Amino acid sequence: MPRSPFCSALRVLLLSLSAATALGISAATLPAPVTQALARAKIPASALGIVVEEAGAATRGKSLLRHRAEAPMNPASVMKLVTTAAALELLGPNWKWRTPVYLDGVIREGTLQGDLYIEGRGDPKLVAERLWLLLRRVQGLGISTITGDIVLDDRLFEAVPHDPGEFDGEPLRPYNAAPSALLLNFKSVLMTFTPDRAAGVARLHVEPPLAGVTWPSTIPLSQERCGDWRGGLQANFAQAGFGRSEGSAPVQPRFAGRYPAACEEKIWPLAWPDPEGYNARAIAGMWRTIGGTLRGQVRAGRVPDALRETSPGQGPVFALESPPLAEVVRDINKYSNNVMTQQLFLTLSLEQAATTAATAAPDTITPGSPTAQGTLVASRALLQDWWRERLAVKGQVDEGAPQVSNGSGLSREDRVSPAALARLLQYVWDGPLMPELLTSLPISGQDGTLRPERWRARGSAHLKTGSLRDVNAIAGVVHAQSGRRYVLVAIVNHPNAAAARPALETLVDWVARH
Repeated sequence: MPRSPFCSALRVLLLSLSAATALGISAATLPAPVTQALARAKIPASALGIVVEEAGAATRGKSLLRHRAEAPMNPASVMKLVTTAAALELLGPNWKWRTPVYLDGVIREGTLQGDLYIEGRGDPKLVAERLWLLLRRVQGLGISTITGDIVLDDRLFEAVPHDPGEFDGEPLRPYNAAPSALLLNFKSVLMTFTPDRAAGVARLHVEPPLAGVTWPSTIPLSQERCGDWRGGLQANFAQAGFGRSEGSAPVQPRFAGRYPAACEEKIWPLAWPDPEGYNARAIAGMWRTIGGTLRGQVRAGRVPDALRETSPGQGPVFALESPPLAEVVRDINKYSNNVMTQQLFLTLSLEQAATTAATAAPDTITPGSPTAQGTLVASRALLQDWWRERLAVKGQVDEGAPQVSNGSGLSREDRVSPAALARLLQYVWDGPLMPELLTSLPISGQDGTLRPERWRARGSAHLKTGSLRDVNAIAGVVHAQSGRRYVLVAIVNHPNAAAARPALETLVDWVARH
């Protein structure tokens, strides 16, 4: 006798529940669709932490779902919520980084007879366009020739141990760059390939121009499909010359392969394989491109103390300002930019140290002087203090404070509970900075790390994502069909975490239907 559709559906449900039981998933605490998705991914409930509760002080405590809420877990990039929320409150949404420029010499007939100093203070958005603007402002001072050196001062951040390929094996991805007080264009280049089918070549344009680097102007076209076009180029960036100074023998990146004619224009961001030599090449290359002449060299050094004095005629001739912090936070959270977050994290302690030094000896020390420096240890302590003052849970030994390594979540040591992250989101929701933080988060199925090709949940939500090997997480606010708003935090720590995305999407849709 054939099975009815009802019997078949019941059998599928029973099999799913049986598998879930074998994996230790409690159907009583998790929604059935989420339970089934976890079972298919072979992820047990013991690897999952969830908090879903109505947003706002009036409804706080009305949990829709709590599962292992107090368990300390690795949140991956969701930890950026802690760093960016603290920074917005401590610094203010309109706060800006300033990159000062000093002159040690006199200007005569278009020539600076002496040295020019650029001091890095952590600006994470000193990209190629703004580097061009900085050097054009130098020319606006009446300088076209520099007889001395251009000296780059990046000492205001401690040197952070860094392996760019540690987490994803992609050391040439710009987001894997190391933080630096003078971070120019993420120490990367942007290669643009434009097919010219009539000529049978793809034309290559590279920004910013790097002194001493010779790029091919064209690459032959192939008739292959536009699939792995990067692999088809057979790029070789490890040419002799890396590691040398700007004035040495040229570096010549090569492409032994071809560019598919079926491709449209493509852009390849590349972290420069010699990060230590990048700044000198970028400054020298840009200065020459805009028509400047440099008779000395671009080198590392320190701004002389005498130039810092605030007496007439001393101090910086100008300082290039960054976009407002709220705009930088949007870039950080929308696209989960690790190096920008680490820049912000170190900036917190740099600003604290500079303020403390200026307060202690206002007549002898200026903000940004050698006594002030951004360090990981100091930034961790500052973040812990901020958390305890605003978000600590009385009676808890650790007061619920997160364990933070570098502020970006790019760490195996980071720990925070879903309940603590939910508490942070509730704190922000009830405060004046809610619009700035909420609009910095990716929109479900629309942009950032939740763009359609990566995220299929239909529910309306603003969510920060996080992923590392063995970690998958989301946290933010879901806009339910009822008009209610729900704070949602879900973290998976398990070897199969990469397979958890459908379960997290299902959870968002489940919350959105309430």
